[in-house]
Amino acid sequence: MMDQVTIAAVIFLVTYAVIASDRINKTIAALLGGLAMIVFKVIDQEEGFHAVDFNVIFLLAGMMVMAGILRRTGFFQWVAIRSIKVAGGHPFRLMIVLSIVTAVLSALLDNVTTVVLIAPVTLSIASILGVNPIPFLVAEILASNIGGTATLIGDPPNILVGSASGLDFVAFLTNMGPVALIVFFVFLATLRVLYGGKLSVTAEAREAALGLDDTEVISDPRLLKRSLVVIGLTLVAFLLHGPLGYEPATVALLGATILMLIAGMDPEAAYHEVEWPTLFFFIGLFILVEGVVHVGIIQAIADRLFALTGGDEAVTTIGLLWLSGIASGIVDNIPYTATMIPVVRDLGAAGLAIEPLWWALALGACLGGNATLIGASANVVVANLSARAGQKITFSAFLPYGALIVFESLVIATIYVWLRYLA
Repeated sequence: MMDQVTIAAVIFLVTYAVIASDRINKTIAALLGGLAMIVFKVIDQEEGFHAVDFNVIFLLAGMMVMAGILRRTGFFQWVAIRSIKVAGGHPFRLMIVLSIVTAVLSALLDNVTTVVLIAPVTLSIASILGVNPIPFLVAEILASNIGGTATLIGDPPNILVGSASGLDFVAFLTNMGPVALIVFFVFLATLRVLYGGKLSVTAEAREAALGLDDTEVISDPRLLKRSLVVIGLTLVAFLLHGPLGYEPATVALLGATILMLIAGMDPEAAYHEVEWPTLFFFIGLFILVEGVVHVGIIQAIADRLFALTGGDEAVTTIGLLWLSGIASGIVDNIPYTATMIPVVRDLGAAGLAIEPLWWALALGACLGGNATLIGASANVVVANLSARAGQKITFSAFLPYGALIVFESLVIATIYVWLRYLA
C-alpha cells in the first residue's frame, strides 16, 4: 500500500501532466487534483479549505467586477484606439507600448490588477487591427511579472515576504527595483528578437485603425467618470493598505461594491463579469499544493538543496534563488513562497545572513512565475480572459517563451545578488 508521500506525489504529477497536456480544462483538472488530496486523505477537508488564499481570490473577484463595469463605458476601446495611434498602427511598437504600460502599472499597483485591466484593451486592439492577440498577451504576462518584482505590492510573493521579514516598501523598491529594471530592458530586447519582424497588419487595416475617432466609442461618459474616480481611489488605497491596516482583498471588494452602488448595477449582472473558472482554478491549485506541502515534499527538496550547499552562505543564497525560480513555475509562486518562508527563517537562525536570502526568495519566486502558464496569478488570469474571447493560450505554446525569459532573468538576478550581497 502506498504511503501518503507517494500518493501526494502521484496526484500532483498526474494533475500537472493533465494541465500541461491541455486535454482537459485546467480548472476541472486543478479541482479534481485538489479534491483527490482530500478523498485519498492526504489532507482533510478543513486543512484543504484553510489552504485557499482568499485574499487572492477576493482581490481577483473585486477587480474583475470593477473592470467589467468600466468595460461597459467604452473605456477600453478608447485606450485601444489611443494606443494604436501612439504606435502609428505598427504592431511591434504596440507590443512594446503595452509591455511598458503593463510593467509600470504592475510595479505601482499589482500585476493581477494590471492584467485584469490591460488584457481587455489588448483584445480590443487585436480586434481593430485584425491580428492575433496571443503574442501581445504573452508579452504582457511576462512584463507583468517582471514589473511586479520591483515593489512590495507588485507581486503576491513580495507581499508574503514583506509581511514575514518586516521589509518595507522602500526596502523592496531599492533592492528589487534595480534588478527588475535591468531584467525588463533585456526582456524588451528579447521581444525584438522573437517578434521584431513577425508581426504585421495590412495597410488597409492600419489606415482604418488610425482613422478611428476615439471619442465616439465612449458610450456612457457619466459612468466613465464615476468609475475612474472609484478605481483611482481604490488604487490609492492599494498603495496605502499597509499603513491603513487593510488587506488588498478588502480594498478591492469595497471598491467593487461602491462602484456597483454608484453605477446602479444589479449585482447579478456585475457577477457575470467575474472569471469564475480562474477563481476555481486557484481554489483547486491551493488545495493541491497544500497536499504536497503537508507531506513534506517541498520541505524535503529544500532541505536536500541546503544540505548539498554545506551551509555556505553564497551557495545557499544562489541555490535558493534558482530553486525558487524553477519551483515557482511548477507549483505557483504564491503557495511556494508561503512554504519557503519558514525555511528562510530557520537558515537565518542557523547563522546565515537572512536579508540576502529574503531577496533571493522574492526574486526567484516573482521572476520564476513566468516559466509556465500556471506559475503566477497573472498568467492564469490572462489565459482565462483570452480563452473567454475565443483565443486559447495553451500551456505548451507559452512554455518556450516563459522558460527563455525566466532563464535570462535568473542569470541576471544571480549576477546582481552576487555583486550586491555576496561579493
